[in-house]
Amino acid sequence: MAQHTPTARICRACDGFAAVAITTGTRLLDGSRATLRVTCPTCMGTGRNVPTPVVRAGR
Repeated sequence: MAQHTPTARICRACDGFAAVAITTGTRLLDGSRATLRVTCPTCMGTGRNVPTPVVRAGR
């Protein structure tokens, strides 16, 4: 069966996985790990790459 191309433009930098949780290695008082939430700087955490509008200047 043929694969269909997605209708939304997926970000090339993060491949659609815009936010990740990274463990710091330290443990909190309840025993869980401390995590940092990091978002993709290219798509600003949306997972999609919005094309920039073309602006014409001059005449």
